[in-house]
Amino acid sequence: MPALADRLGRAPPAATVAMTIKARALRAQGVPVISLTVGEPDFDSPPGAIAAAHHAALSGDTKYPPQDGTPALKSAIQRKLLRDNGLDYALDEIMVSNGGKGTLFNALMATVNDGDEVIIPAPYWGAYPLMTGVIGGTPVMVNCPQNNGFRLRADDLAAAITPRTKWLILNSPNNPTGAALSADDLRALAAVLVDHPHVWILSDDMYEHLVFDGVHATMAAVVPQLRDRVLTVSGVSKTYAMTGWRIGWAAGPRALIAAMVNMQGQVAAGVSTIGQAAAAAALDGPQEAVATMGAAYRRRRDLVVDALNQAPGIQCHRPEGAFYVYPNVAGCLGRTTAAGTVLHTDEDFALALLAEQHVALVHGRSFGMSPYVRISYATDDASLTEACARIQAFCQGLR
Repeated sequence: MPALADRLGRAPPAATVAMTIKARALRAQGVPVISLTVGEPDFDSPPGAIAAAHHAALSGDTKYPPQDGTPALKSAIQRKLLRDNGLDYALDEIMVSNGGKGTLFNALMATVNDGDEVIIPAPYWGAYPLMTGVIGGTPVMVNCPQNNGFRLRADDLAAAITPRTKWLILNSPNNPTGAALSADDLRALAAVLVDHPHVWILSDDMYEHLVFDGVHATMAAVVPQLRDRVLTVSGVSKTYAMTGWRIGWAAGPRALIAAMVNMQGQVAAGVSTIGQAAAAAALDGPQEAVATMGAAYRRRRDLVVDALNQAPGIQCHRPEGAFYVYPNVAGCLGRTTAAGTVLHTDEDFALALLAEQHVALVHGRSFGMSPYVRISYATDDASLTEACARIQAFCQGLR
């Protein structure tokens, strides 16, 4: 067989996907697995979005879209940015992508040369380093310890910047920790960044409407001085429970957006017109459901954090947003499970928990910090209550 590309060696499968596959395989065998692996809202997409998609299909809005997005959706995004973030962008400073992941790919492809460095605060969403490596860049991980609320410290950022640094990626609220950067946090980081004009800032705000303690802050609004270097990224997936529609967007400097549109054109002719119609309806439609979902996630956060902190060997930080918790399982390591498995790592913990108590979660090493595990609480209360009871039983059985 002819050879495959060398870059495949820089793109191992994501651990979240691997654990989800294991959970599905067990379910197919009749095992009652509770999966807490994927950041998938368990709510329905807004009725208005579904109706708009149906209307678009019936009315013939099924032709090739503009590569940068339909005028209707870009205008809705423009209004949303002003309404929710206090940011005023021209239409040619906005583009639509195939989800937030598509935006990230376009941005890195348009800017990163071989060997350029991308600073990624850890813990991180696994796509950041994997995509950086595939493109030929060098991920530079900066540790964000729990004793600082998993937030990036200005001194650590300053120490990581080199002449080869091309991007700093900020994800707030964060996947996997739920940590949210305050306006003061952003100002402290900006005080470092102003001295390094060669560094772009990617503000991944995908969980912007899931902030439970305080108010969401985004770099371009908090520090307008850096606006010409900031790419603000979001989408409808998490806010509106529209993950499968695959609609994300970016707002930033005109020249960067144009370069990203060019990159998108090399991969795809654009983004689904039907999905764009749905996204525009969600952005311009009633917003009450956003607050309702946010209140449910906050309740679930408290349920899970309180339950996990009753499990022997687990210490769980209470996050400010998103729908993840990132508990420390150090107190469980070096011990043996009821079935006789010795736990040496957080991955051992995750695999043994799945095998013995049928709860699927993701080990922290895949997010850049051990010994932790990530739990998504984007599921119903009954499943979360049962999953936490199983985790408690698993920990109580360690010896």
